[in-house]
Amino acid sequence: MSLAAYCVICCRRIGTSTPPPKRDTYWREISEGSLFLTYEVLALKKSLTLDTQVVEREKMKSYIYLHTVSLDNRENHAPFSTVDIEDHECALWLLLRKSRSGDKTEQLEAVQEMSETHHWHDYQYRIIAQACDPRVLIGLARSKESDLRFFLPPPPLPSLKEDSSIEEELRQLLASLPQTELDECTQYFTSLALNESSQSLAAQKGGLWCFGGNGLPYAESFGEVPSATVEMFCLEAIVKHSEISTHCDKIKANGGLQLLQRLYQFHKDCPKVQRNIMRIIGNMALNEHLHSPIVRSGWVSIVAEAMKSHHIMKVSHAARILANLDRETVQEKYQDGVYVLHPQHRTSQPIRADVLFIHGLMGAAFKTWRQQDSEQVVIEKALEDEDRYTTCWPKTWLARDCPALRIISVEYDTTLSDWRARCPMERKSIAFRSNELLRKLRAAGVGDRPMIWISHSMGGLLVKKMLLEASKKPEMSTVINNTRGIIFYSVPHHGSHLAEYSVNIRYLLFPSLEVKELSKDSPALKALQDDFLEFAKDKNFQVLSFVETLPTYIGSMIKLHVVPVESADLGIGDLIPVDVNHLNICKPKKKDAFLYQRTLRFIRETLAKDLEN
Repeated sequence: MSLAAYCVICCRRIGTSTPPPKRDTYWREISEGSLFLTYEVLALKKSLTLDTQVVEREKMKSYIYLHTVSLDNRENHAPFSTVDIEDHECALWLLLRKSRSGDKTEQLEAVQEMSETHHWHDYQYRIIAQACDPRVLIGLARSKESDLRFFLPPPPLPSLKEDSSIEEELRQLLASLPQTELDECTQYFTSLALNESSQSLAAQKGGLWCFGGNGLPYAESFGEVPSATVEMFCLEAIVKHSEISTHCDKIKANGGLQLLQRLYQFHKDCPKVQRNIMRIIGNMALNEHLHSPIVRSGWVSIVAEAMKSHHIMKVSHAARILANLDRETVQEKYQDGVYVLHPQHRTSQPIRADVLFIHGLMGAAFKTWRQQDSEQVVIEKALEDEDRYTTCWPKTWLARDCPALRIISVEYDTTLSDWRARCPMERKSIAFRSNELLRKLRAAGVGDRPMIWISHSMGGLLVKKMLLEASKKPEMSTVINNTRGIIFYSVPHHGSHLAEYSVNIRYLLFPSLEVKELSKDSPALKALQDDFLEFAKDKNFQVLSFVETLPTYIGSMIKLHVVPVESADLGIGDLIPVDVNHLNICKPKKKDAFLYQRTLRFIRETLAKDLEN
């Protein structure tokens, strides 16, 4: 009880005593009451010890009264609610006011100023976190220098149902999604995941469990089921579902945002699980009506932390999510498999041109473009000095040497054989894949700026096919008009020995459609080469080709020259042989190596006029 309240009570006791006394006793009783009140006040004062530091801290705080407002109705929202502002916090509140300005330039400046502020107290960052709207929060997450104290911890997650597990709830989420109007690959992953998770749950109850049929390539019995592996099956199926807008609505409605968050936190030491979860959130972020639920569920705070990671793959997945959420500075939408390596944050640097990286067979958006592994540099050293070793040279070296470029790397599933295919029903030709990638890249704004294509192995055939297909579609004309040049790393324009050796190699026992199309007698490959050569000459594309001179080991059984010099010769541009194998032709040993420096020179010379302007 406060001192003032105690005094009031004492006074009320005096004022509500028995009927008014006679005049001759009035002053005597008042005197007795005053003595009693004085005694009580002194006794209370003696027993009280105040922490003056706490009082001073409370003086420094402002009190915020917020109204919850939907992200969709933010335009009609009043700029501020009632606040009690101290003089020393005027700058903070002026920044908040500026961030809610109707002027977009002012709003962006406010976010930048916030992100560059590093001298505030913890509670001041919390004030911003509580008072800012979702646009500002997303902008801060995409700002390189932002302090993580801007982001409140995600809301508490709902408890798991009784006698349930994360794995079982993930299975239930997958089972709740529509099973109609799915492509064959989505159907395959869904049925496989539901089948494997059912066997897993049975095993947990003490039964015999075995991976078989189209399941995992090994069997276990009377042992612990690898639940993380079963969860991966479910996640891969949900990734496919999340490419469908109506299925994203179902994921959200059935508590998927919270369940995926629980799974993400549970698998902190499993990057592959976390990456698949971020793929799902990135796909959901393509739907603007889901931005508000994504923000409210706390995903922005999680992704903002991921942006601070030293791991390029993790940062790139997080950057894709935030770019799809940021409708203030990003017009493009990045679909699954399209990753911006630079710039991954908001930047004042004008972007003048694009460079696109397309990997080949068994490649990936990141690992294909890593530095050559021969030096065996320890990863901790790599984090200290990216000039010494990088896991993705386009992001580390090229972005630094050419900051005015937007650098994009794409990823798609390829296999050497149907026996090892992740989705056996997915038999995609080069023509099919080229149309799929072209659609995704156009959605990402490819074609709006001058650009250079950089490809390895089969990726070069995809580039050729994409450009030929774009030339037939009026809506894709900008892709052709803005293509300035192409770099080919060991692209088999005239076929590869890989398809010929397939019958002798266990892993190529049943060569995939992609490998079959690489055979020297493939009519489709010959038609592609003839058509593109004529087309490239007509458009005067600048071309630079590299080719390996050393054989490549395929497994432990055989080594072969995957792309011979004569097959890598497009017929135009420079062709440069390099003493490396097929895998290392696109992996420079170091930054000053010939492979990288010649690539950099070609980019600078081909885009010279565009970068100057």
